[in-house]
Amino acid sequence: MPKYFVGVDGGQSSTTALIGDETGLVIGQGRGGPCNHVSGDQAREKFRTAIGGCVRMAAEEAGLALEGLEFEAGCFGFSGGPADKDGLIAEMFRLKKRIVTHDAWIALTGAHAGQPGIITIAGTGSIAFARNAEGKFARAGGWGFIFGDEGGGFDLTRQALRAALRMEEGWGPPTALRQKLLEATGARDANDLLHRFYTPEYPRPRIAELSRVVEQAADEGDDVAADILVEAAQHLAGLTMAARMQVFTPQDHVRAAPIGGVFRCARLYEEYRKRVERGGNTQVHAPVFGPAAGALIEAYKAAGLSVELKGAPAEK
Repeated sequence: MPKYFVGVDGGQSSTTALIGDETGLVIGQGRGGPCNHVSGDQAREKFRTAIGGCVRMAAEEAGLALEGLEFEAGCFGFSGGPADKDGLIAEMFRLKKRIVTHDAWIALTGAHAGQPGIITIAGTGSIAFARNAEGKFARAGGWGFIFGDEGGGFDLTRQALRAALRMEEGWGPPTALRQKLLEATGARDANDLLHRFYTPEYPRPRIAELSRVVEQAADEGDDVAADILVEAAQHLAGLTMAARMQVFTPQDHVRAAPIGGVFRCARLYEEYRKRVERGGNTQVHAPVFGPAAGALIEAYKAAGLSVELKGAPAEK
């Protein structure tokens, strides 16, 4: 009788489900909305709809009927962590083995196709995770926008605005960042922009999106912007190496995968890569798979299977 496995990445913006057969072939994929909160009746219903809809979509693509389908194993990773979600998952699906964990675990597994390594995530914020061959897990960073998140998109915009304010007040060097920020937001001056950033009109993700102006200014020869990118790369490399030293020895050969929109900046990425690889025993490479594929790999592991995943979508 065929055996099936399911892996789900449940995030703040979207949910992805993958179903695989016992050979490691991905036979179905489903996508849906966010599902990371379960507090309150409406949130739980939203959670059920997102998860259930994704898995049903994946089952239909695989030619399977979800009703009555029993999975050999399933792994579900959530950005809000596993708290209060395990019971809901148990109610929703028939699973011989069940893992409900946080999204960092499945992102790390996917990025390295189940092998040991490090991921450094730089989106709105920043954080690094590492896991060795013995399964020992470590993290560095991720302390939030007030006390941490160095090198993330919000921090890049914050540094750009600081530079613009210093220029406007006459105690900082000239920089194109001031004009670029004003043009991108329609603010009158840097002080006006500062006050806008304190309003609900500019939540942290929207502020983080403005970090693109730092790359633009640096590419046009702005030294202040270039320095901001170098400093961000230094911080992100520091997070990577801090996570590394907690679970690996200096002699270990380790692979590190950068994840997140900040690393789309070629100048920052290259500076990060050079700093991480400086010691010779750490190699930077693109993620092999995304978190949903990582969850599926963990489902196979839970069932005692070691498979080479085939047909899984690559990490974007």
